[in-house]
Amino acid sequence: MTGAQEPRHLLTDRLDLRAMTSDDLGLLHPVVSSPRNCVHVPEGATESLDASRAWIERHAVRWAAGGLGYWTVRLRSASTVIGVGGVERRPTFWNLYYHLDRKYWGHGYATEVACAAQRQAAVLEPDLPVIAWIHRDNAASRAVARHLALTDYGLLEPRHWNGQPMHCWADRQPAPAA
Repeated sequence: MTGAQEPRHLLTDRLDLRAMTSDDLGLLHPVVSSPRNCVHVPEGATESLDASRAWIERHAVRWAAGGLGYWTVRLRSASTVIGVGGVERRPTFWNLYYHLDRKYWGHGYATEVACAAQRQAAVLEPDLPVIAWIHRDNAASRAVARHLALTDYGLLEPRHWNGQPMHCWADRQPAPAA
């Protein structure tokens, strides 16, 4: 990434990151509705086009609320949509998220979008920690977290995330849950 860029549209070395909008439904539905792509997503794949629309709309409004949100992730070389990722403002932290089509796993794209998100969060509100909730069995996401210098602060309580074993990875000690 070079120079200051508007966070709603960023370019990295290989990715074109644009604020996710409802216009992206047709491009993102195949990613978020595929069980193959959602192996480590606690809520699982969206079950219908309407569920995908609701998911996109719920997260797209976070741009206005927190100044950042999730981007629709495209390959710069082909303008191909490969997934979604970014950070969104929560009350006491930035929530880091990336969800890519499985055929693009293992190429460093998740790390690239996560680094861009981490940088933007640090510019906008550097006092808030960046946190990624990572499934215990997700070795690839743990590797992304390590590239971002995040630390594993352990498992969440079982009642969180549909009982899934989600670890809290953060760039600093997170505040205790209220």
